[in-house]
Parts: sequence; C-alpha cells; structure tokens
Amino acid sequence: MLVTGARRGIGAAIAADLAAPGWTLLLHHLDAADEAGAVARRCRERGAVAELLDADLADLAAVADLADRAGPVDILVNNASRASNVALAELSLPEWQETFMVNVTAPMLLARALGAGMAARGWGRIVNVTSATVALGGPSGPSYVASKAALVGLTRSLARSLGPAGVTVNALSPGAVLTEREVEILGPEPHTGLLAAQAVPRRLVPEDLLAAVRFLIADGAGAMTGQVVEVGAGLVLG
Repeated sequence: MLVTGARRGIGAAIAADLAAPGWTLLLHHLDAADEAGAVARRCRERGAVAELLDADLADLAAVADLADRAGPVDILVNNASRASNVALAELSLPEWQETFMVNVTAPMLLARALGAGMAARGWGRIVNVTSATVALGGPSGPSYVASKAALVGLTRSLARSLGPAGVTVNALSPGAVLTEREVEILGPEPHTGLLAAQAVPRRLVPEDLLAAVRFLIADGAGAMTGQVVEVGAGLVLG
C-alpha cells in the first residue's frame, strides 16, 4: 500500500491504523525523513513492513520515479495535497498550476501507473482524499477548491475505467479536521463558523476518518466505487 503525504496528519493516521503483520506500507513524504521515520516506526511496531519514499509531487519526473520505486501496489491512498489560500485577485498562474500538479496531476499519474498493475491482478483500491471545500466553495482559495473538485471528477472517471478489472476508486472528503498543517495555516483556534455548521459540532481529528478508509479498501466494498464519502460531522449533507 502506498500512502502519499504520510509524514503527519491524515496520511500518518491512515498508515498507522492499517499497519498489521503481513502489510507492506510505502510512506511517501517530501524532505521530512524524521517525521516520516517516526510514522514508519509506529507501523513497524504494529508488525508491518514500512518503507519511506521521498518525492516532490510537483515534479513530473519525480512522480514517475515514485511509481517505479513503489512497484506493484494493491492499495493507493492519494492523500498528499498542496494548500493554497491565495485570493482570486492575487492568484498567479504558477500558484494555480503547481496546486493542480500536486492535487490532481500527481494522483492521476500514480493511479494510471499503479492502477494498471491492480487491473492486471484483478483487484485494487484507490482512495483519493479530497475536501469539503468542493461543496462549500471555501474557505480555501480558488486554486485549492478547484483542484479538489477536479480530483472528484478524476475519481469518477477512474472508477469507470478501472471498475471492469476489479479496481474500485473512491474519494474521501474530510471536513474541518484538526491537523498540524491546519494549525500552521489558520492557527490553533477552531474555525467557529465551520463548527457551527456541522450537525455534530465538535472538533474532528484524523482518527475520525479511519473507519471510512478501512471500509473503502475492504474486500466487502467491491460494489462501492466512484463515490465521495463525506466525513465531516455533517458539515456537508447529501
């Protein structure tokens, strides 16, 4: 299993939760070997084999190399993303392009490269981590929201393409989840407007997403594909 953006936050929680004897976890990170190494140790303590793979997902060649180094993979979790809170009036074309490269193009390239092997073996699971901002329109900037909306479209297209070969592709849409990156961008105080909009008005943490991921990659979820699973305490309904 390859998890991109696995050094902390949602990616780290997913990797550690799925770690078990018999599992091999490939933990992607970018220039964060110490943090990713700590996640790998947690996975190994739970009996899994864990390897670190460094790659810049904004670089086409690095993405291709990451897929080559990963080798045969049966589960791909496209979790890594590039935050962009640049307002429309200040949004530059390079900001837009790099956000789309990390958030859409890299997941497509990894799904194409690794999904081919899944299809050949007759089984596979791809989970793309998108965002509730797709439905809400914010509070992130337009390049981030648009890229995550494109990832939803990619998810549905991949589900059609790979479904006949036994590969499911779904999107996990977290709500206002408290992660290290969110604290760095928005500060430690919760976004009161989002919390008030939730049906269950409590602060979410990465562990709130794990049951959904376990379901999406399970053998019994073979009829679940092309779907967006909202895990945001009711922030987005329907």
